[in-house]
Amino acid sequence: MLDTNGTATFFKVTVMLENGEPVFSYTDVDGKPATGDVQITEAGTITYQLIDRTGQGLKFVGAAFVTPFDGIVDAITLSADGQLLQIIDLDKTIGCTKFQFVLSNSTNTLMVLSPDPEVINRPK
Repeated sequence: MLDTNGTATFFKVTVMLENGEPVFSYTDVDGKPATGDVQITEAGTITYQLIDRTGQGLKFVGAAFVTPFDGIVDAITLSADGQLLQIIDLDKTIGCTKFQFVLSNSTNTLMVLSPDPEVINRPK
């Protein structure tokens, strides 16, 4: 899990196929393996960049939250090309929220869901 003091946090989300099934892996800004989980201690933005190694034309279309009304995450934004997803966290609410990335593909109309990273707020 990456601890951050706010401002900006960056992850690359690489998706590959193993036996036809999408497999997600995360690396931090230095290219080191990561879980994708973030512990926030002040307001900031978490950016996820999609690296599609499936050949299926994956794009971020959103993020689905288990508890979307808990106030832990404040908003998400998407780049026009679907390659970047940003989570805006003002760090006003203590707690943890789980989410899954929702991705489209160019092969069919079905959506792809990621395993669930977490955002954990622990204000100072």
